[in-house]
Amino acid sequence: MSESASSGVQGISVASAFAGMRSVSPVVFKAGCPDCRGSFELGASALRLAIGATSRTTFYSFTCPDCGVTVRKPAGERIVELLTGGGVRTLRLHPTV
Repeated sequence: MSESASSGVQGISVASAFAGMRSVSPVVFKAGCPDCRGSFELGASALRLAIGATSRTTFYSFTCPDCGVTVRKPAGERIVELLTGGGVRTLRLHPTV
């Protein structure tokens, strides 16, 4: 279904579309540490995502702010979508030949 000029739909400029925005809240992710059982929120810059050739080689990692241990957890498709959409830095792993 296409819209014609007579449908009453008018274009809107980018400036007017975002005129009411004051600021954007940073994305935070809830995480937990399996070692100390701490529960916390992390910003995108505190996480790293590695995408491998298989589900076994796709994971995310972070350093627990409570105990300092490096945590590595598997990342399925949905987790990958959420992390990449939230601005987490991604490393694509290439299989060795």
